[in-house]
Amino acid sequence: MTAPDPRAPADLSVNQMTVRQLALPELVTACAELGVRGVGLWREPVRAYGVEAAAALVRAAGLGVTTLCRGGFLTATDPAERARALADNREAVDEAAALGTATLVLVSGGLPPGDRDLAAARARVADALAELAPYAADRGVRLAIEPLHPMYAADRCVVSTLDQALDLAEPFPAGQVGVCVDTYHVWWDDRAPAAVARAGDTGRLHAFQLADWTTPLPHGVLTGRGQLGDGAVDLRHWRRLMAAAGYTGPVEVELFNEELWARDGREVLAETVDRYLAHARTPAR
Repeated sequence: MTAPDPRAPADLSVNQMTVRQLALPELVTACAELGVRGVGLWREPVRAYGVEAAAALVRAAGLGVTTLCRGGFLTATDPAERARALADNREAVDEAAALGTATLVLVSGGLPPGDRDLAAARARVADALAELAPYAADRGVRLAIEPLHPMYAADRCVVSTLDQALDLAEPFPAGQVGVCVDTYHVWWDDRAPAAVARAGDTGRLHAFQLADWTTPLPHGVLTGRGQLGDGAVDLRHWRRLMAAAGYTGPVEVELFNEELWARDGREVLAETVDRYLAHARTPAR
């Protein structure tokens, strides 16, 4: 193994989906070689590899798991579907605990077929949190509600702003439920900076993810997350906002991008480190 690259900042984490073309052992090895100390993991590939085996693999490489993605999808109206969703989320909490991460990211879920009531859907998310938050806390895991861009409100996430996410989180202790700030989803919202400060004041900044916004969006839009520096997001501005709000945790780069996935994964990983340094490193004080 080559010596770790000293350029990689200590706070940088790379989400598994950024280089999903790398199998988990390849990802872990490549991160260790580049000096990247954290990885954000996704449930599906981790379960395919084996949760305990994945935890051992990451630990052996000296890495930490910054987040597990994802829980959520809690908006069903059918009682049986709701019960299945709650059971799946409890499994996600158990997996996060086994992997040694304190943070499970939640994507709320969209509107059920034929439903048009966003407020009622968010209320069902709140009801689910009341069941899941104590369960997670007992296992040392906190729930990070991630608002998604409004274009996903119908089918994927009825929580579209940081303020909405904080409203859902605030009935619970800060150590149980907070928010995930993802630049791709909130960069457009002129109320988001105040919401970041609000989250910092209440100790609810549980995760921070970076991606750029590039246009035109691809068909299906899920894979539109741009490489850092390629788009419209002022990433340094968001770093400053988070730092001012007291966030000192890992900064996770999460990219869903078909063009990046078609390239050599190690090359993309090294590029991501370079782009982080060029466009999003810790701001000078």
